[in-house]
Amino acid sequence: MPRSRSGAQSRDETHPADGPFTVGPSSRARPAPPSADARLLAIAADHLRRLGHRQVTVVGVAAEAGMTHANVYRYFPSKTALVDAVAGRWLREVEAELGAIADAPDPADDKLERLLLALASMQREVLARDPHLFAVHRDATVESRPIARRHRGRLRQLVERVIEEGMNAGTFSLRDRERGIAFIFDTSHRFLHPVSIQLDAEVPRDLIEARLGAVIRAMLRILRIGTL
Repeated sequence: MPRSRSGAQSRDETHPADGPFTVGPSSRARPAPPSADARLLAIAADHLRRLGHRQVTVVGVAAEAGMTHANVYRYFPSKTALVDAVAGRWLREVEAELGAIADAPDPADDKLERLLLALASMQREVLARDPHLFAVHRDATVESRPIARRHRGRLRQLVERVIEEGMNAGTFSLRDRERGIAFIFDTSHRFLHPVSIQLDAEVPRDLIEARLGAVIRAMLRILRIGTL
């Protein structure tokens, strides 16, 4: 039996290619309601910002979402997984900014300097703006939780791309790429690790930036002459 025209039209109106919108009788696109996990993340982010990560509870998030705490565990297996997911959203924003630097049409040494300065700056900014979110990031790093390991892996990939580009262009003279990458992270650790950033919270920003800038300049000299 041939399909009816009305049935075909109905299917076309809700085709996935139309994106996250639904078309009602008025034929006007309306945003689809947020998914359950997105709602839970939004509520958890608000609780984290207001209460701190130690006071966030699955029961409290579930109550505001209008569901049982058992339902929350369908999406996040623990409170730690929930707050880590909140931190993960911010880390993906950080990685996107750093990725844009790595993709820029600039010399590799300039990109490496900008990448390290931006990573340090974004962490200091979130410490000042949202210290509870920073605390989750810090603890996840210290405990090497999955969210921190994934972030560390993505940072390494970005640095590796810049180093590879610099070696191919002759900007960096490295006999051993792995040793060069390790040197970059070892040298900048003092300014990029969240525990160190927390400890330096009261140090004037211009002083921290001057110290990091001096370290990066020394690092770049060594990478250029290849004495590693």
